Order: sequence, then structure tokens, then C-alpha cells
Amino acid sequence: MTLLEMVQNILSDMDSEEINSISDSNEAEQIAKVVENTYFNLISTRIIPEHAQTIKLTSLSSSVRPTHFTFPSRVKNIEFLDYNVSKKVGGVEYERLTYLTPDEFFSLSDGRDSLASNVLQVNDVASDSVLLIRNDAKPTYYTSFDDENLVLDSYDATIDSTLTSAKTRAYGTKYPNFDSFSDTFIPDVDDVMFPLLLAESKSTAMSLFKAGSDPKIEQAARRQKVYVQNDMHKVNKGRPKNKYGRH
Repeated sequence: MTLLEMVQNILSDMDSEEINSISDSNEAEQIAKVVENTYFNLISTRIIPEHAQTIKLTSLSSSVRPTHFTFPSRVKNIEFLDYNVSKKVGGVEYERLTYLTPDEFFSLSDGRDSLASNVLQVNDVASDSVLLIRNDAKPTYYTSFDDENLVLDSYDATIDSTLTSAKTRAYGTKYPNFDSFSDTFIPDVDDVMFPLLLAESKSTAMSLFKAGSDPKIEQAARRQKVYVQNDMHKVNKGRPKNKYGRH
């Protein structure tokens, strides 16, 4: 359903004035914002499979922080991080990096010789601490001290003066955009979630603008919640089974 179709559907159940465009009335625009808010409430509390994608991190491209990256906008999380460590021009050789907790990363850093020629003293953006970063080796580990910036443990200065965005390959979830003023906009969720989005939006609109939601709408919303939880993936991953010690 387009956003206009959803708004028209909700307005019809509210016995409100018919519209041909969201911009036709203030009420329609308010309903569109309700749909937007409901949409983000739904996707922020669930892992939506179709929002998962490969992600390029954003390099700080700074000689004083050569292994620092930030998350691009709207990134919810990353599950893993690879880096292209190929020494050949145009070569591709991704290696999976190992995540360390901040404490583990500090231990790794503190175990290095701060005065060695292959160690760079880096003032971290978030931790207000000096990190010891090797400048003669491919990256192996990474961490984040503030959930906004990532830092890798090393780089090879003979290949690149800093680690680059183009050589990163993360996999995770990004929040999609939502255009609450476009009649033709279709919210980016799987078809199976549309009934839940519509039911929750309708329930919220009834509560906000009609002083109480309809019991039938509430019932439909509850049913859709249960259904969606059990049917999110297009690929059937099966149900986990206890092995009870058997292999």
C-alpha cells in the first residue's frame, strides 16, 4: 500500500473527510505522521530481514587517526566487519576482523612498545586515551568506545596512509528513509508486516483523534504482532531444536 492508501483507509474507519492527496487536509497530514511514527516504532524494536545489507564504514581519513571510522547515517547495527588486506593494486582479499571489547582492546594496545618505530600513538576520539596503533601490519581487531566511532588496531603505511572506506565491508541493518508527505511513498517493510503497520497506525490514530480505539482494531493489531514474529524471513530458517547432547 502507498502512504496515501494507508491514510485514506484510516480516515475512512474514522468517519473523516475523504481526500485525494495527503496535502488535502491537516488531519490527513497528521495521520501520515502517525503512520511514520508507528513505522519507526515497529522497525526499531525488531530485526527486519530486508533492512539488512552490506555497509561501507566512513573513514576519518586523518593521519592522526589513521584507523578510525564512523558509522554512516541510519545504521542500526553491524554484525561483522571485513577489510580488504590485498597488497596488490586493484586486488581483493577480504579478511574477517575480530571484535574486542574496549577493555580487551586496551589490553592489546597497552602490550605494545609506545616508542617503537612501528607504533603510532593515537589520541582516541571517544575514550580520551592514547591508543598504540601499529603502522606495519594489516588490521586484525576492532572496537568501539562510544557506539559511534570504530577503531582498528593497525594499518600498513606502505599500502595506504590511512585505512579507507572503500576497503571496508560490514554487514548489518540500516533504518530506511520515510517520506511522510509523498502520496506514492511505500514504507520499506515486507508485505507480511503491512497489515500490522496499518492496524497499529489505525489504533494509534483512533486513540489520538477519536478518544479511544476500536476493540476490533486492537484485536487485529494483536493478531498481526503474533503472526509477524513467526513469519519475518523469506527463507525458512527452521525452528531451533534441542540436541540433548546428541550430535
